[in-house]
Amino acid sequence: MTTSPNTTWNIDPAHSAAEFKVKHMMISNVRGKFSGISGSLSLDDADPTRSTIEALIPAATLTTADEQRDTHLKSADFFDAEKFPTLTFKSTQVKRLAEGELAVTGDLTMHGVTKAVTFAVEGPSAPSKDPWGNQRIGLSATAKINRKDFGLTWNAALETGGVLVGEDITITLDVQFIKA
Repeated sequence: MTTSPNTTWNIDPAHSAAEFKVKHMMISNVRGKFSGISGSLSLDDADPTRSTIEALIPAATLTTADEQRDTHLKSADFFDAEKFPTLTFKSTQVKRLAEGELAVTGDLTMHGVTKAVTFAVEGPSAPSKDPWGNQRIGLSATAKINRKDFGLTWNAALETGGVLVGEDITITLDVQFIKA
């Protein structure tokens, strides 16, 4: 019996981002970004479906380019970053959809609530050597969630009808890894 060797790749926080967008006043998207992502990928090159990934995102790193909004989003009305300082993702299943395309399902924990979420993943890319001799790979992933499923229920009704903050959140991850 032969097993294919897994390689471990660590997330490079300086070259990785977790972003989100949500409808504001039902008319346009507001975008936000988290930094300081950490975690690792155990990659099975022969069979990517046997790979696993774990990621941690510090809630307090959230920024939307508006200090007042950032403070509100970090408060108990939304992420409650003081009580729930980390968002986590741990894969439970990887499916190959096509060459370079995966569906990665896992447990996303946010605001103290854990739910299964599936990311559409492009990559990982072929390994590339950086100027310092490190091997690197990258991937992009997207998913859509309903924020209310994670206990992020704050909202305000608009005078003209509708609500201030949409429920559907699009998450986009752009992640670069360094071979351990």
